[in-house]
Amino acid sequence: MQTPPTLLTVVALALLDRAGRVLMQRRPAARTHGGLWEFPGGKVEPGEGPAAALVREIAEELSITIDAADLAPLTFAASPHDGTARPLVLLLYTCRRWQGEPVPEPGAELQWLQPEALGALSMPPLDEPLAAALVRDAKNPQ
Repeated sequence: MQTPPTLLTVVALALLDRAGRVLMQRRPAARTHGGLWEFPGGKVEPGEGPAAALVREIAEELSITIDAADLAPLTFAASPHDGTARPLVLLLYTCRRWQGEPVPEPGAELQWLQPEALGALSMPPLDEPLAAALVRDAKNPQ
């Protein structure tokens, strides 16, 4: 019996300002999915929970501080398992509070956008359903 492949867990953040805009990050050209827009975040390390990973990744990628208590899970997307690549699940959280001013990583760009504008961006495939969920959430706040 074959051992199932290890699931790769990735966390992403929809950082929302007071005007309801979301911060999007354009990946550096030299990286996988280079030049595409995405929600900032990254991989969950062994022994790390999703919220702790997101706090760490956002500090590394944007040079801002967020508190895990301010994170709200919104949705997720998963890659189809075709046997050729490691299966991946991408968890999207929202956050409306942070400390500092977001600064992009070298080679990356940042842009604040209304959620409705996200559909016009070129994104990695798993970010597209996350963006659609954020738009639905923005139209139907609870």
